[in-house]
Amino acid sequence: MQAASALHLGATWLHDPPCRGRWKQTSVKMCANVFGVLKSLFGKPFDGGKRMDHGGPQQHQHPTEQQQPYHQQHPAMTRLYEVHGEVASLGPQVCTFSGLQDDRDYKRLERELTRLLLQVDQVDTEGKPELQGARKRAAQEVEGLLRYLEENATHPSRAVIEEVSDEARQLVDDRVVAPQRSGGTAEINDELVDALQVMVLRLTQVKTEGRVPLRKARYRALTRLCAVQDVIEGRTEQQTLSLPLPGETHEAVHRINQVMVKVSVARGQLVALLMGLSGRDSCAHLSRLLTEMQAELDALDVSGDAAIRNYRKQVVEEINGLLKHLDLEGEGEDTRRYDLGQNNSIREIEAVRAHVSHLRDGVLRHCVMGDLSFRPKAELQGLLTHLDQVDTAKNPCIREARRRAVVEVQAIITFLDLREALARRQPGPGEHPAHRAVWLVLGSLSDLQAQALGFDGKRVDKSYILLEELLTKQLLALDAVDPQGDDTTKMARKQAVKFAQNILNYLDMKTDEWEY
Repeated sequence: MQAASALHLGATWLHDPPCRGRWKQTSVKMCANVFGVLKSLFGKPFDGGKRMDHGGPQQHQHPTEQQQPYHQQHPAMTRLYEVHGEVASLGPQVCTFSGLQDDRDYKRLERELTRLLLQVDQVDTEGKPELQGARKRAAQEVEGLLRYLEENATHPSRAVIEEVSDEARQLVDDRVVAPQRSGGTAEINDELVDALQVMVLRLTQVKTEGRVPLRKARYRALTRLCAVQDVIEGRTEQQTLSLPLPGETHEAVHRINQVMVKVSVARGQLVALLMGLSGRDSCAHLSRLLTEMQAELDALDVSGDAAIRNYRKQVVEEINGLLKHLDLEGEGEDTRRYDLGQNNSIREIEAVRAHVSHLRDGVLRHCVMGDLSFRPKAELQGLLTHLDQVDTAKNPCIREARRRAVVEVQAIITFLDLREALARRQPGPGEHPAHRAVWLVLGSLSDLQAQALGFDGKRVDKSYILLEELLTKQLLALDAVDPQGDDTTKMARKQAVKFAQNILNYLDMKTDEWEY
């Protein structure tokens, strides 16, 4: 019976709308443990069909008319238990599948689930309501897995991930892989690096809705793209040493340069592997080639020349850098890597954000009371220092999470600074009218920023739309200010415009539903 009760939650989250939210929150933990993901094949601890599942209490029957419970060894129940076992093995595969509909694994899972669905449909219930109910719940369970598999493979976010990946693949093929295959030189420059960085940022903004398959797909795409960036940016140039060189020195440099040529080829092969552009190459083959290059460099005797020794060291380090990217295939299967909720750096950032939220509430509460004595600027500056020290491990999602936390801290600091400046302001009779107009707008922006700091809704909310309109009006008011050649007013207006745009950006960031 332990196996029979192992799939209860699966039927619940797949068919009970209130449970879907709880599923999203705990999906990673569930998919890491199949007996936590799916608990009872039939939505309740299975009891051999003793219960009627008609949505209400059972009808009382005359003792002679009561149905006897079916034993678990009844042929129909035996077959349903067999289906149960197969679903238990396919469940975690469905929960973590991160590919597309044309992938081989998708077709295999779809085929297996369809086969199970047909087998459930063929179970002979002998017209008995209890058996019919059990068969219906079994069919719903299999249909739910089929639906979950299709939803993730066709999800709009999954399409975006694939679209960005295709763009990156095409760019790398045109600029790096194809030229090297044709015997030419790869076009590696700042423009290529910047273009790849833009694609990395686009991937970090993809919303996964907490779905494990989407998180996994985004993580795999990001790790490969970041690895390509690292490989491209970490290349070593050939050394040119002053001539004439002694014979043995010249020979050592010549051999290191020969290895450098091989490393350059291996770099192109690695980039092709990472981006899925490699035809015949494999990680094992490339690893063997790089190891042979290391052995060749180790055999060189360069003890008498520090410059050549340093050159060899740089080449060896580059080879080691290429080797570390060859284990990405297995890395994508580690839940702890794509479920950043378990990441220590993310936990550290979240702890800082919780502290920032507490300070923000305190600042707004004191502002409502007209009390400007609560100024935790030193504490906020300390939090910025703390965030700066958080290890992102070159993970773009962790970098983005840290950037957002920094923006939250800076928003409170600028709010406090403006409040203080407004309180200190003592305009003189000779103040330029345009300058006074800018300060009036800044006073309005300070009030609007307080609303933005306290906003906790969505973009569809009327309060959000109203706040956005009011901020836009303040920008228009600033645009209407005529400095009349006054440099001070020009500078003040420019800063006020930037301030208003920062509030809009902050509001946009708070409501974009980004997740790591």
